[in-house]
Amino acid sequence: MNLASIASGSSGNCIYVGNEKSHFLIDAGISRKRIVEGLSQMEVAPETIQGIFVTHEHMDHISGLGVFLRKYPVPVFATARTIDEILSTSSLGKVDKNLFESITPDQPIYMDGIKIEASRILHDAADPVCYTVSDTESKVGVATDFGTYDEYLVEKMQGCESLLVESNHDLNMLMVGPYPYPLKKRIMGNKGHLSNERAGQFLSKVIGEECKHIFLGHLSKENNYGELAYETVKVELLLHNIDLNKADFTLQVASRTAPTCVI
Repeated sequence: MNLASIASGSSGNCIYVGNEKSHFLIDAGISRKRIVEGLSQMEVAPETIQGIFVTHEHMDHISGLGVFLRKYPVPVFATARTIDEILSTSSLGKVDKNLFESITPDQPIYMDGIKIEASRILHDAADPVCYTVSDTESKVGVATDFGTYDEYLVEKMQGCESLLVESNHDLNMLMVGPYPYPLKKRIMGNKGHLSNERAGQFLSKVIGEECKHIFLGHLSKENNYGELAYETVKVELLLHNIDLNKADFTLQVASRTAPTCVI
């Protein structure tokens, strides 16, 4: 499976997963123009997208959904409660309700031989999930917007060759930054976002021998920056004896505004 970020950050998220035959998006929280431009860089035509899998209803994950669907009417998959929230979001404009199909965590669906499975996460949304996508050759995972994790989530994300995992904020930057205290408390809470340290700790439990590529995603514009996220996660992985020098292993930060390479 291929994995690439078109955009990943607190201001907008859209992730590409696919292989030579099949192409999917996880979230559509940026403009249709940016989605199409990102896909073009990956040599993927937007007309070939076979489905959009939505993690939750926050605007940085769905803001471009309505405009994209009016041009490219593809199926949209999300939990039933997330679909209800999306369809009640007036800013998306008119969308065809018949495009939406509900999914259930831990009950995978199959499309063209590809297995897509949603897993439960803790976040302050109606019914948020993360996703793993696999074919006969490999498995990839995308997990952002969760404030804590447990063995269930660790197990679900294990076995991935490539991962995009949230590394949202530096705790010190958040604490001394301009956010009001209730917002800081929300971000640090169990239904908020993973700090750089916690992202490294989570990855240290998830990474196995088959894991070769890690993207750090959903970085906060105000409370983090790429070099800090990278170094903090790297230190945590080394503390947990993860071999970062093994052949073909990469650890990189997904940009908030520009597509990554396709892994």
